[in-house]
Amino acid sequence: MKAFYSLLAVSALALAPQTYAAGWADTTQDLMNKAEQVKGTPTVSGMVSAVSESVGISQEQATGSLASIFNYAKNNISSEQFSALSAKLPGLDSLLNAVPQAEDTAESGSKMGSLMNKAASYSKEMAAGSQLQNQFASLGLEPNQIMQVIESAKAYLDTDQGQQIKQMLVQGLGKLGG
Repeated sequence: MKAFYSLLAVSALALAPQTYAAGWADTTQDLMNKAEQVKGTPTVSGMVSAVSESVGISQEQATGSLASIFNYAKNNISSEQFSALSAKLPGLDSLLNAVPQAEDTAESGSKMGSLMNKAASYSKEMAAGSQLQNQFASLGLEPNQIMQVIESAKAYLDTDQGQQIKQMLVQGLGKLGG
C-alpha cells in the first residue's frame, strides 16, 4: 500500500507544475500518515506526537501530561479495566513512568493553587484534580491545558481501533474528561 502511495506521489510530482509540487508532496504525505493511523493500532508514541502538535507543546510536555492523565484514569477504574486498557494501547505501561512529580502550588505562591490544596484535604476527587493541576504546572503547562490534552488524546483515538480505548479513558477520567 505504501508503494502505491509513493508511486502516486512521484507521478503527481512529475506531472504537476513546479509551483505546486511542494503542496502535492505535503498532501500526499498527510494522506499516507492518515492511512497508517487508520490501518494501525493507536500507540502511545503516536498519541504523544498528535498531542504535541495539536496543543502546541513539546514532546516532553505531551509525554508528561498524557502520563498524568492516564495515571488519573488508572486511579478511577478497576485494575482489570486498566489492564484491558494497557493491552489495547501499546506503550501505556512505560508511559506511566513519565508521570511528573507534582509541585505543591501552595508553596509557589498561587492563591488558586493554595485553595485547591485546601479543598483537596476534604475530597478525594478534589485531591486528584489538584494533583493533576500540580503535575501540569511542573511541566510548565497551565490548568486550562488539561482539557486541551484530553480532547487531543480523544481525537487521536477517534478511529475504529481506538474507540474502545477512548471509552475506557473517558470512563477513567469521569467528570474531568466528560
